[in-house]
Amino acid sequence: MRKIIFGVILIIISAASYGQIISGYKISVTITGLQDSTIFLAYHMGDKQYLKDTLKLDNKGHGVLQGKEPLPQGIYMIVLPRRNYFEMLISDDQQFEVNCSYSDYKNTLKFTGSIENSAFVDYQNKWSAMQIKASGILKRIQANKDNSDSLKILNVLQKSWEEKMVTYLQSTVTANKGNLLSVLVKSLLPIVVPEFTVPSVSTNPDSLLRVLKYNYNKDHFFDNVDLKDERLIRTPILQSMLNTFFSNVVIPSPDSINKEIDKIIKKCSGNYKVFQFISVYLFNHFRESQVMGHDAVMVKIADDLYLSGKADWVSKEFKDDLRKQIALIRPNLIGKKAQDLVMNSYKGIFVSLYDINKEFIILYFWEPDCGHCKEATPKLKAYYEKAKDQGIEVFAICTTSDKQKWTKYIEDNKLTWINGWDPERSSRFDFYYNVQSTPMVYILDKNKKIIAKKLSVEDIPSFIDNYRKFVR
Repeated sequence: MRKIIFGVILIIISAASYGQIISGYKISVTITGLQDSTIFLAYHMGDKQYLKDTLKLDNKGHGVLQGKEPLPQGIYMIVLPRRNYFEMLISDDQQFEVNCSYSDYKNTLKFTGSIENSAFVDYQNKWSAMQIKASGILKRIQANKDNSDSLKILNVLQKSWEEKMVTYLQSTVTANKGNLLSVLVKSLLPIVVPEFTVPSVSTNPDSLLRVLKYNYNKDHFFDNVDLKDERLIRTPILQSMLNTFFSNVVIPSPDSINKEIDKIIKKCSGNYKVFQFISVYLFNHFRESQVMGHDAVMVKIADDLYLSGKADWVSKEFKDDLRKQIALIRPNLIGKKAQDLVMNSYKGIFVSLYDINKEFIILYFWEPDCGHCKEATPKLKAYYEKAKDQGIEVFAICTTSDKQKWTKYIEDNKLTWINGWDPERSSRFDFYYNVQSTPMVYILDKNKKIIAKKLSVEDIPSFIDNYRKFVR
């Protein structure tokens, strides 16, 4: 009986020891021809890469990367001298060996003890070869664009090869079902838009067909990606797909974008880390966007995610500063009715923005000594002289408090539009129109609704012409 108990204790101790061994990561690295050198373990995080570990190889090019805690799963890199690197997958099994020759690491890379990484190497080699052939077919098509007979043959060849590529991706997904390689390859599968049948009674079948295809592609864009799988944040894939979706797929209007943001946030809300990653991505992407009107998206993201408290990773100071920024943006969003401005003018009489009855009003914030204003103001004056009898008025507001410079500039340059003067800023034009630099342009319609903002003076004529043609 005593022997049996002792045997059980040994088994328990062995199991516990084994559990300790496999609890972290241990990657044995051998790189022939790279003796006494330092290499690095790095990982992807969206479109950036970060250093995780450093390893000094011995005189045989061998070393071991190891740690007590498991690595967060994703695509990692072994970074070699001269910025060379190769990638590997870090999944559940983080105990394996990797070896290669430094002089030809791409073709000699081999993993032992990691079936998934061995499959990853095979996939990379096969997929790269398939892409090279696809590129060759495309070059032949471009070279024979004036030869209709050759084009027919090449187009058939291209379609056949693309089908083979998709079939290969699908087979790779199936063969590696459940592991990270399957997740990565599945994300590359294209969304197949079905052939829609448009009713014959449709007055504009081509337009309807485009709408149906657009909606299908938009609604199914993330079908091959699990937005609750946090492994994706340590790959370039998720951020790349988000970039493509918001830059090339969704109509770039705030209303359309905001609806899609709601859908994506709902899909990823089941995983805190993915939710955090996507929230930060959305915040940075639309904060930096130069597309007119996207500040409305920024307001939504701030309200729904950051100021609501859902983004609990940010500090109180960050939220306080963000709240101030949003307060400056909120009153002057595209589509809102502009705040009335009442102030003195060059003619010595008070003027009101709301008293101007024109088809379009150009609000122009400027300064006499502003270098950019000195370039923009003459261009705006030239446009105004041509357009002032065509429903256009300029309400120019000087942001400096130096009246002498203001009046001299107006007189020297014969500015005949409405020249507003509010040195005390009692109208709060700087708040309502977020005037932090000059020159700054807003365009209002006849109902004083903001229809454009932060345009360059050069873009005003084409904007108004297009608005007349396509909107009003």
